[in-house]
Amino acid sequence: MVGGRISRLSVRDVRFPTSLGGHGSDAMHTDPDYSAAYVVLETDAEDGLRGHGITFTLGRGTEVVVCAVNALAHHVLNKDLEDIVGDFRGFYRQLTSDGQLRWIGPEKGVVHLATAAILNAVWDLWAKQEGKPLWKLLVDMDPRTLLSCIDFRYITDVLTEEEAYEILQEGQVGKKEREEQMLTLGYPAYTTSCAWLGYSDDTLKQLCTEALKGGWTRFKVKVGADLQDDIRRCRLIRNMIGPEKTLMMDANQRWDVPEAVEWMAKLAEFKPLWIEEPTSPDDILGHATISKALIPLGIGVATGEQCHNRVMFKQLLQAKALQFLQIDSCRLGSVNENLSVLLMAKKFEIPVCPHAGGVGLCELVQHLILFDFISVSASLTNRMCEYVDHLHEHFKYPVTIKNASYMLPKEAGYSTEMKEESIKKHQYPDGEVWKKLLTAQGN
Repeated sequence: MVGGRISRLSVRDVRFPTSLGGHGSDAMHTDPDYSAAYVVLETDAEDGLRGHGITFTLGRGTEVVVCAVNALAHHVLNKDLEDIVGDFRGFYRQLTSDGQLRWIGPEKGVVHLATAAILNAVWDLWAKQEGKPLWKLLVDMDPRTLLSCIDFRYITDVLTEEEAYEILQEGQVGKKEREEQMLTLGYPAYTTSCAWLGYSDDTLKQLCTEALKGGWTRFKVKVGADLQDDIRRCRLIRNMIGPEKTLMMDANQRWDVPEAVEWMAKLAEFKPLWIEEPTSPDDILGHATISKALIPLGIGVATGEQCHNRVMFKQLLQAKALQFLQIDSCRLGSVNENLSVLLMAKKFEIPVCPHAGGVGLCELVQHLILFDFISVSASLTNRMCEYVDHLHEHFKYPVTIKNASYMLPKEAGYSTEMKEESIKKHQYPDGEVWKKLLTAQGN
């Protein structure tokens, strides 16, 4: 039974000093401290269950997201969970259409990250009350109920609700067998952990060797800061993993459009499957130009981790600007908006390869990609989910990787819950970890 009035919303600024080890470093984000605005919803229901939600940040600025969460809180407080999920489309629109807050969006930037954190907590609570992991809640949901969670505004020119219903109906065929397949084999993953831009060659070699021993066959390398350095590092990795294994490259928005084409022509010898975020994430036509230019080289374009909303994904698909679509569980408006993008990707037959890593992104997005395979795409061709081996130990239900695949999460909820001890230690600026660091830095 779903229910209970949401009586309390709390939000905390949780940061991990990953910049100290160069973890997460790329051509544009040289010193990230992986962080999260962490939301907890409590209800007056007797079950005592709480909803946990996060959105991912890189350190400074997390306090701004926390402010935005608090500014949106009145839309959630004193609402009954049954009423929220009974009209989830309406609730989503209420959050994203706040007549004053939408001016600093709309559906983008800090206010949308805050929306994602709150909605992720709502989905976690709903799944817990149903006693199911989130992927299973979605897979078992009646198609009409599922579609009632999606706001189709602004995307009906490419995907109507009826078309989405037909896609879900088609996905019913073979669904049970695909679920069994996932239970047995898991969802294929690739690793980004070996080749952050700030890592030394020795670290890179060591991590590559360990990954190969661990059965990894798909690797991603960060590029974009210096061409000669990229050539050297890509050669090093390609030589280590051999010609048969899959290599992807990620420029993290570093280049102008002509520069991206020229740079990738020089890296083509290393046979990358894709170049990720070659230019500004907002430049849809620029991505289309790059995409067209790289087709003869056999290199695809991947993007999406900083794509603001479903409207931008719609245009990227319309413009043939990508060959691999990368959803993010905390950038878009939670599960609701991600569902609309998964359905559009299916209509355009573009494989979804989610962005993950950060704080909890692997934990969350595994649920979405499992639902995609079981109920929507029904395909693993050219599909894989990113995996980054950082910070999982801080989660109550961390991801399980076996044979370089995500194994199905079994615990009820959205896998968003962090360990209280970790939160207390890493809360900014008063947690034990930050008190020590800030004292050492003289702040």
